[in-house]
Amino acid sequence: MSRAVCIVSPGNLASNPRVLKEADALHGAGYEVTAVVCNYSDALRGEDDAIAASVPWKVVRVNRAVEEGVAARAATVLAKILLSTGMPVPASVAACSARAPVMPLTRAARQIRADLYIAHYIAALPAAAAAARHHGALLGFDAEDFHSGEGTGAPGETFRMQMVETVERAFLPSCTYTTAASPLIGEAYARRYGVSPSTVLNVFPLSMAPSQPRQRNARPLRAYWFSQTIGLDRGLQPFIEAMAKARAAVTLDIRGSNRWGHGDALLALAHELGVGDRVKLLPMASPGEMVQLAAQYDIGLSLEADVSENRRICLTNKIFTYLLAGVPVVMSDTPAQSRLAPDLGAAARLCSLADPAGLAAILDELASEIVLAEAAAEAWKLGRERYNWDREQAILLTSVAAAFERMGRPVGRAAS
Repeated sequence: MSRAVCIVSPGNLASNPRVLKEADALHGAGYEVTAVVCNYSDALRGEDDAIAASVPWKVVRVNRAVEEGVAARAATVLAKILLSTGMPVPASVAACSARAPVMPLTRAARQIRADLYIAHYIAALPAAAAAARHHGALLGFDAEDFHSGEGTGAPGETFRMQMVETVERAFLPSCTYTTAASPLIGEAYARRYGVSPSTVLNVFPLSMAPSQPRQRNARPLRAYWFSQTIGLDRGLQPFIEAMAKARAAVTLDIRGSNRWGHGDALLALAHELGVGDRVKLLPMASPGEMVQLAAQYDIGLSLEADVSENRRICLTNKIFTYLLAGVPVVMSDTPAQSRLAPDLGAAARLCSLADPAGLAAILDELASEIVLAEAAAEAWKLGRERYNWDREQAILLTSVAAAFERMGRPVGRAAS
């Protein structure tokens, strides 16, 4: 019988492509895979239904528990009392204080018998650890972000970051292996907790790529940005200012949920700067469509702002979505993106969000058909030869196999 792996995540299936890719890769390598995920978002439920019905591995969807709110409030009060007296906060209390679905995830994960439990995000760590202890199994963790650095520098986030760090410190040293979504995230976890994450980038399968590159004429230069939620801390305001300063005609399509009204604020800024007719809001779309949708554009934007330690060191899936689509990427000069840029060569341009005029000059450069063609050709090549899941998944599979081997347990198809 093949080894069983249980992936635990507090997100919806449709909102976490990293879980989907991990589950597919492990299933393809011969593991028996179950994903325990949450069933919270009404907007994503239909997409989750479709995914769960189509994947070859098992899905367990957890509903919101009535006691979460009460438990979170009680845990927060207790944690603050303990902190004020200098006493340590138990990891279980720290996890519950964040209103995370720790208890329902724990109940669901414990019901799944597996040889390895892989946690995604902080809420899943206590749940996966409890299930691993219950079944005498291994524990792994995938860090898509530097979670205890997500709120650094933000008013009112100090307590939450203390609680996140408490959870990480309690469970990460007991993980048989860890993975991280960027080299700098891995280095941050290594410095703080002494773990040694392998880097598994947020890349996508070649099957999602267009069959051939799109011809581009750069008139106008069509720019694209996407995320689950449109925000005002994602570098879009400086880009709109750069559009107004550029000699070339540039359009911008912004895809994501506008539930907080931030998209309306960006449209208002565009109108104020005289480019309102060139900025458009687009609705959310399924993860499986993102590469094909990006392929319609000339440049993709990854404009991470310097708002937290995590934002400085992350490499988002935007970058690799654009490359697989054959689309050059304009990236802000965060430490992580600055380190990546030399490897992308002509396919990338680094910019400073504090310098809209300099960004406008980059847009004018890319508006040259010759320059854009060279950049697009390099993006197309990189997406096919380096930055895709068909290649990257080998790092994940090696990490999992090595974890079993260190514990003296056979793995994958060899375990029969």
